[in-house]
Amino acid sequence: MPNRRAFTLIELLVVIAIIALLIAILLPALGQARASGKTTVCLSQMRQLAIAWTNYAGESKDVLVPCRAPNLPGAEGNPANHYEVGNGLKFRPTWIARMGTYIGIYPFAEPSTTDGRQDYSNKFFQCPVVPDWKDERNHCIGYNYQFLGNERITSGKYHNYPVRLSRIQLASSTVVAGDSLGTAASVAEADRTPYDNDGRDEKSMGNESFSMDPPRLTPTSDIAGADHRNGPHARHARRANMFFADGHAAGHTLQDLGYGLGSDGHYLEQDDGTGKMTNKFFDGTGNNDDPPALPL
Repeated sequence: MPNRRAFTLIELLVVIAIIALLIAILLPALGQARASGKTTVCLSQMRQLAIAWTNYAGESKDVLVPCRAPNLPGAEGNPANHYEVGNGLKFRPTWIARMGTYIGIYPFAEPSTTDGRQDYSNKFFQCPVVPDWKDERNHCIGYNYQFLGNERITSGKYHNYPVRLSRIQLASSTVVAGDSLGTAASVAEADRTPYDNDGRDEKSMGNESFSMDPPRLTPTSDIAGADHRNGPHARHARRANMFFADGHAAGHTLQDLGYGLGSDGHYLEQDDGTGKMTNKFFDGTGNNDDPPALPL
């Protein structure tokens, strides 16, 4: 009989240690690959949204889609507040819900003419990093509404609507929409609360995040929340994915986009005096214009 030698306990422990070391080395790489894949999916979806956004203007006499359809008298009982979203009529849809018509991807299985807080049922309208952010109000992608189509009404006047595509002078550097944090951007990072699909807490991640305020506000400009600004969400390796008026999509840091942050992580509202807070990637002109003032 041949002499068969078994592994000693020390040898087994060495093998186990080597395997554990290899796993420790490989896990971060696998995590990075997974995160990179999610970023790629998000950017791909945004490029398709950019096509839909342009097509909307092309079929609307150059008028850009408003952030949300205006609330005309009569609310859900007024047929003028119902809009086609590709597979039916929807009560006051947000800008992104109206994009599905132009790329054949519909946001709701059954769009409602009475409900203004439906969840998107199609995964195309969900960011892979925050797949539960599905409510049409508390959504994962926010629109550059102040400069591109703010249909809110004060004193019987729209804040900034209609806006025409031909107004945009620098399409390649004008943000249309992107990853949004919502009004939680206005509070310290440590004070932000988890996402609430049907909530209205201004400290909650994703609250009212279907819109996005530009970096620099003024005392006379609009603001997303009652007294809370919103902004992008750098959830892709500390970058926020954005798509632009020329159709391209890319990830950018908050600072690259012109935002200023306080020491506690909250997004500043007005110019901090450093000269780095700028609206040049949002105003369509590249001139760091002020957001449109509220109508008198």
